[in-house]
Amino acid sequence: MSQFTVSGRFQGRDGWKSFSKSIDAINESVAREHTLAEFGSKHGLKRTQVEIGDVEAAA
Repeated sequence: MSQFTVSGRFQGRDGWKSFSKSIDAINESVAREHTLAEFGSKHGLKRTQVEIGDVEAAA
């Protein structure tokens, strides 16, 4: 598996906030899905409340 850095923003109580996460995944689309699922399960956010801006493979 490769490591990806996913960055973007999410809608919090005080407006939009930035985030950056390192995720182990097979490819870029799986890294996106894992990020959305994690925000949903841990923070109770819907997919429309999370905007993924960039997904980069970590060197």
